[in-house]
Amino acid sequence: MNRADLSAEARRAKAEAESREPGAGSEGESRRSVLARLAAAAGLAGLGAQAGIVLRSLVPNVTYDPPTTVKVGRPESFADGLTFVPDRRVFIVRDGKTFRAVSAVCTHLGCTVRPEAVEETDPSDPERRRLLQTYAFSCPCHGSRYRADGTPVSGPAPGPLAAYRLSLAPDDGQLVVDLGQEVARTIALTLP
Repeated sequence: MNRADLSAEARRAKAEAESREPGAGSEGESRRSVLARLAAAAGLAGLGAQAGIVLRSLVPNVTYDPPTTVKVGRPESFADGLTFVPDRRVFIVRDGKTFRAVSAVCTHLGCTVRPEAVEETDPSDPERRRLLQTYAFSCPCHGSRYRADGTPVSGPAPGPLAAYRLSLAPDDGQLVVDLGQEVARTIALTLP
């Protein structure tokens, strides 16, 4: 090959390079842009993983809330009437073989209510002379008063005392109060 052939070939190669699209570039530039994109994606994925780890560290693995289901004792250990379970702030109400659980937490400001004896006329007495001794609840802090079923009678209490679901534990026959599940005040556990 002579010089004219080399310069003609060089001119053709130069013309081809100029006729390409301006953004296409050579193969080295294309490879470089792919690698840059991969590096950027890897960096973003790393930052996302770090952010997820930081956010997860803000959530505790263990909660220190007391359990909502609590064994309070065997049914025979409760006398007829009211029994206060102080560590759970709940009253167990026994009437023969029927049991109910009523909250001892006042709905006004969360004080512990106390029971008090109340005399009412016996509804089965036609002359209405016989009195029955029942109970009611009163809040010593702000004067709220509740009936035996937890219904507010007077005072600043905005609502009734909570009634909780009662059941028997299958393993040892103890009464189990579910403090996380409120029920209607008329629902009770009746033993056979």
